[in-house]
Amino acid sequence: MSEILKGLSEDLADAVAKADPYVVRVEARNRLPASGVVWSRDGVIVTTHHVIERDDNIKVGLADGREVAATLVGRDPSTDLAVLRADADGLPEPAWAEPDRVRVGHLVLALGRPGSGVLATHGIVSAHGKSWRTRGGGAIDSYLQTNVVMYPGFSGGPLIDSGGGVLGLNTSALMRGVPLVVPAPTVKRVAETLLSHGRIRRGYLGVGAQPVRLPEGLAGETGQETGLLLVSVEPGSPAESAGLLLGDTIVSVDARPMRLVDDLLSFLTGDRIGATAGVRLVRGGSLQEISVTIGERK
Repeated sequence: MSEILKGLSEDLADAVAKADPYVVRVEARNRLPASGVVWSRDGVIVTTHHVIERDDNIKVGLADGREVAATLVGRDPSTDLAVLRADADGLPEPAWAEPDRVRVGHLVLALGRPGSGVLATHGIVSAHGKSWRTRGGGAIDSYLQTNVVMYPGFSGGPLIDSGGGVLGLNTSALMRGVPLVVPAPTVKRVAETLLSHGRIRRGYLGVGAQPVRLPEGLAGETGQETGLLLVSVEPGSPAESAGLLLGDTIVSVDARPMRLVDDLLSFLTGDRIGATAGVRLVRGGSLQEISVTIGERK
């Protein structure tokens, strides 16, 4: 048994040593620094949005002891991701791992560099599920939860597997009190978009909505039991301009059923900005059709 434990201990230490060079310190707030991960050799760093409390005077501490200036490329609060560009080159790039490779019960390590050296803590994957959407509307490619204790300064650092591959970035902000991981596919998608455009474009209607049951007759006519009741319509919004009213119930948009708020958020992708969509709704007990031009969320 002692040899097994010794071997496991050595393997975990090797995984930390492998990941050490690409874990960085991020100084962008007036308290304990946070962590980040090298994205590319030319100084691009990925970290979490909530640890970037200022847009200037950002510093990045590298594994070789250097401290360099960095600029904010862009951020996406809905997925809690941010991209920085550090004044450095020739940085070591990590090996990104597919979260699908891990199962509930697998050992994982969370790394951080709030100081000069890398810190590590370990735990297991406690839940691994399908894609989900955050309260801010961000699409996360898979639900990955661990029982790892998130020490101060670990947000933005990597969660690695036993081989040192980066499964994603640790965050304490997406779901309060629950240590979650922004998985590697989400990091890749958001980082590439921020590097190309500086922001994540999302469609916008300007409504507040909640699911409601449709009357039996309308449920049979539409083929669905619920719709989205509009509880608010923002002044000057695309919804108001199109004539949507408080109390309308949206049944579908461009023939896509709208049963839950998440259905609407999923529909309002960046590629729909400026496009005209057909909204089928219930008003005064009858079905109506209204066209709306999708705006852009600022």
